[in-house]
Amino acid sequence: MNLNQQYLTLTENYLFSTINHKVAQYQQKHADTKIIRLGIGDVTKPLAPAIIEALHEAVAEQGQESQFHGYGPEQGYDFLRQAIQEHYQKNYSVALAIDEIFVSDGAKSDLGNVLDLFSVDNVVLIPDPVYPVYVDTNKMAGRSIVYLTGNRENHFLPMPDHNMTADIIYLCSPNNPTGAVYNREQLKAWVDFARQKEAIILFDSAYEAFIDDPALPRSIFEIEGSKECAIEFCSLSKTAGFTGTRCGYTIVPKALIRNEQSLNQWWLRRQTTKFNGVSYIVQKGAAAVFTPQGQQQIKADIAYYQENARLITNCLDELSIYYTGGIQSPYIWLECPVAMDSWAFFDYLLTKAQIVGTPGAGFGQSGERYFRLSAFGKRDDIMEAIARLKKIWQ
Repeated sequence: MNLNQQYLTLTENYLFSTINHKVAQYQQKHADTKIIRLGIGDVTKPLAPAIIEALHEAVAEQGQESQFHGYGPEQGYDFLRQAIQEHYQKNYSVALAIDEIFVSDGAKSDLGNVLDLFSVDNVVLIPDPVYPVYVDTNKMAGRSIVYLTGNRENHFLPMPDHNMTADIIYLCSPNNPTGAVYNREQLKAWVDFARQKEAIILFDSAYEAFIDDPALPRSIFEIEGSKECAIEFCSLSKTAGFTGTRCGYTIVPKALIRNEQSLNQWWLRRQTTKFNGVSYIVQKGAAAVFTPQGQQQIKADIAYYQENARLITNCLDELSIYYTGGIQSPYIWLECPVAMDSWAFFDYLLTKAQIVGTPGAGFGQSGERYFRLSAFGKRDDIMEAIARLKKIWQ
C-alpha cells in the first residue's frame, strides 16, 4: 500500500488553521483581551428573513408524508436552477440552459472536484497571490503549476503572456485576496488567450455580488466566446451569508468541448457518481435568495459590508498606506509598513492592536509583505479596529 506522496509537497497546515492556532495561543495568555477578527472572511450578518422563512417552510414539509423529499437530483432541484437561470438573464443578459447549471455545497468544493475531469499532465496557470485551494488541490494531484505574478505595477491584475503554456487557467474576480477586479477588456484578453491555447478557464465569481459598477463584469459569460472556454463557480456564502448553510452553483456550458467530448456531460457523470446533491431544505432557502424580497434583503447586508470596507480604506488613505480592493470587493489588500514581512506583521497586529488579519505570504510568493483585511465584521468592531490601527501607526 502506497500513499499519495504529493501531500508532502504541501505546507503542514492549511493557512487559516495556522492562523487559528496562533490566535488560540495568544488568547491562552491574554484571556481578558478582546480580539477583533478581520482575517478568515466569515460573514457576521444573519440570514435574511426571506431565507429563514423558506427554510422553515421546507423543514415543515419534511415532516409531512405528502411533501417529504428524500434523495434529490444530484445537479439540483429545478426550482433553484430556474431561479439562477433567470438571475443570469435578468442581471447579466446571459442566457443559460437549465442543464448547464449544477447546484453545489459551495464553490470551494467544486473548484477542487472539477479537477477530476482533467489529466494530471495538464499545465495549470495560476495568478499569484491567490486563494490557496487552487494551488493545493493541483499539488495533491501532482500537476505542474506555472505562476503569473500579480504586483503593485500591474495592480494585482496579471494579464496573459502568449509565450506561456497553459491548459487550465484559474481566475478570480473580484480577487481573493487582493480585491482587484478585471474589467471587460481584460477578461476578453483572457478569453482570447484561452481560446488560442485551447485552455479552460476556471472562473471563481464567489464575490461577484460586491460589484456595483455596471461597467465591470460579474460573470465570465458576459464576455463573448467564454462559453467555449470557461467554467464558472459561484457561492452564496458571501452573497447571502451561506457560509454555515452551504450552497453554491457551477455553470458548465454545453459549448465547452475538448477532444470531441462534452465537459457538461462529463461533469454530470462525475456529480451523479460522487455527489448526492445539496439538501432540499438548503435549496429552498437558496431559492429565496433570488426572489425580489430576498434580493432586497441581501443587498442591504452587502451594502453594510461595503460600508465597512469604505471605513477601512478611508483609514488607510488617512495613514497613507497603499492598498487594493475595498471597492467592488469585501477584501482590502494592504502593504505592510516598513517592508515588514507578512507573518511578522500578523504577529505585530495581534500583539500590539489585538487585530487578526491574513498574512499575504499565505496566498503565494507575490503576497509577501502584503496583508489582507476583511470587511465582514460587525460595525462596532470595524470602528474599534480602525481606532486601534490609527493608534499604532500614528
